[in-house]
Amino acid sequence: MLAECQTLYFELPSPEMEFACSHVVCNWRSESLTEDEAKVSNQGSASTLPCGLSRAQSVSDHPYDNCITFIQKPAPSMAPPPVPPRSIQRRETLCAVPPPLPPRGLDNNGETRLKANVNVVSLKVGSLVDIGKASAIQSSQKPVRCGKCNAVMSSASSPETHQKTIIWSCEFCSKENVCSQTTLKGGRFPLRNPPGRDILYLDDDEDTDYENLDNMLIVLCVDISGSMSMTSEISPGKSTRSPTYVSRLQGVQEALQLVLSSLQKTSPHRRVALVTFNNEVTVYGDGTKIPLTLRDWALVDYDYLKKEGENYSTPHCIAETIQPLTQKIKELREHGATALGPAALISVAMASQFTGSKVIICTDGQANIGLGQLDQESSHWPAPSPYFYNQLAHYAAEKGVIVSVMTLEGEECRLAEVGRLADHTGGRINIVNIGTVATEIQSAIADNVLATSVIATLLAPVGMYFPYEDDNHRLVREIGNVTDAVEITFQFAVRPEKVESFQQRDRIPFQLQLSFKTRDLQKVTRVITQQKRVTTSSWVWAGSLNMSVLGVHCAQLCARLTMEGRIQEAQRQLRAQQDLLKDISQQKPSPKEESIYGNWISTMSMICEDLTTGNQNTTETDTIPASRTPSTASLSDAAAKVVYQMKRAKSVKGTESCQAGALSSDVTKTHLNVK
Repeated sequence: MLAECQTLYFELPSPEMEFACSHVVCNWRSESLTEDEAKVSNQGSASTLPCGLSRAQSVSDHPYDNCITFIQKPAPSMAPPPVPPRSIQRRETLCAVPPPLPPRGLDNNGETRLKANVNVVSLKVGSLVDIGKASAIQSSQKPVRCGKCNAVMSSASSPETHQKTIIWSCEFCSKENVCSQTTLKGGRFPLRNPPGRDILYLDDDEDTDYENLDNMLIVLCVDISGSMSMTSEISPGKSTRSPTYVSRLQGVQEALQLVLSSLQKTSPHRRVALVTFNNEVTVYGDGTKIPLTLRDWALVDYDYLKKEGENYSTPHCIAETIQPLTQKIKELREHGATALGPAALISVAMASQFTGSKVIICTDGQANIGLGQLDQESSHWPAPSPYFYNQLAHYAAEKGVIVSVMTLEGEECRLAEVGRLADHTGGRINIVNIGTVATEIQSAIADNVLATSVIATLLAPVGMYFPYEDDNHRLVREIGNVTDAVEITFQFAVRPEKVESFQQRDRIPFQLQLSFKTRDLQKVTRVITQQKRVTTSSWVWAGSLNMSVLGVHCAQLCARLTMEGRIQEAQRQLRAQQDLLKDISQQKPSPKEESIYGNWISTMSMICEDLTTGNQNTTETDTIPASRTPSTASLSDAAAKVVYQMKRAKSVKGTESCQAGALSSDVTKTHLNVK
């Protein structure tokens, strides 16, 4: 099986907002140069660049180069004008000529080769929301915002002070914002732009009082369907005794008892509730009350289940309830179907009463009854599974609930779809065995929420956009819950018609606005503004490319495209990254970085190849249900686990071992069972 790794790592330093390239490459495009453009570029391939460095290689030598070669204008001369190119004369003759060569970069299938974009920024959100460790300047004043693009006036701004007003021409959208001196002196806004590039704006209005971490609720949502009776050997037999076998449920029961005992010692005030599911859902709570049983029509009524969970009385702390809760766990017996969807819904609704609560789902098979059932061929009733799990994931994230999903090895549970709950809420996704269930549950409990309702806004000047994200210069991403390990990446580019104007600029500003609520429900807006120099050639700065940022972005983007069913786009990205890695390794040899970066590409390549093969081998009779996208229809649980983990790729400073290498090795050894 695949290695038990929940987070994948990269090395190298990890600032909170980090760019892959030291300069902004203005003229990146999603397609390669055509043959005619290549001829024009090659004419000036040995010219002098604006930075003063000489370049002898052709543009075609560097697939990641994205540059428009600078061609110096010749000095005025008395010589007659040059003869027109012979290619123009050919158009006027009728003589036969060979057919033109195909555009440079075309593959055999006629698809245009994608060029890797080195304009990538990485945001280590887990560090950014930890204001206790932030070095940012704190301010209790309101930020001054642009009336058009909502940018915040910063150290990169250049406001002009007049007699009664301050005029600020926004560096992102060029709108002239006029602020009254009277309003500014009233204390609502600062008189001058903030002195630092990193500012924490603290809102005085709090929703409620401090929320202690021990007040959060842990809901253990356990599968007790008939398949949980399957046994596994835990100790081999000897000459004097037979091998020892335990059922899956027995292994989970023992793991839950170990977890409760550990919580009683380390967090006696923590509250724990138990929910089980088979062909019905049973809510035991803390074990001190009569269980609530839900069956039949209740399993397909979303609003009813949600209401029952939200109104369920809060359990007592584990120090008071460990004995009755342990007794309920011992009495569990396996039988029936798998109502996973309804159990997950009522568990999330129960946990929603306290921000930062956790739901831990442990199952061994596909949901086959009630809401979110996954073995149905129809997408009409009771609810299409992707819609249900997406809706539940958004509800959990809105309430600050972390959902972790762990499945027992040996069975397929359609982790690609159930895993949406954990992927969107910041929980863990893993395939475990009987011996590792307890450790995985304890790890899921230890992942504390640092912030909730996190929204990231990334601003660049008008004329830029964010490929694969938004066709605008302003990008907004709802992140939801954030734990320590969250890191996200974006790529940006300049519109082709704006390339020339951007190349005239010395620097380009970028601004990150991160709004969130801390654990004590303090509303915070963190604003980071940076300016990056502009270059016409990323080749000039190849030695300073950050392989860690590029690798993390490659893994996250390709994994996301794979989960969305855009397999061919993911493959094009991988090919572009392979070209980039090959070329950089010739200029900046670093075996350690090259090995790490190469492992990501190798792993994702194998997944995409298996997915493509699986889709091509699907016959017309093997129709895919309407409720399943090509990605979820093709991904096995093992592959889904790897892809979800790659979506959470991150770089870690000072880590000597890299789990990406182990993962790549295991993927090579393990067939991903693409269906």
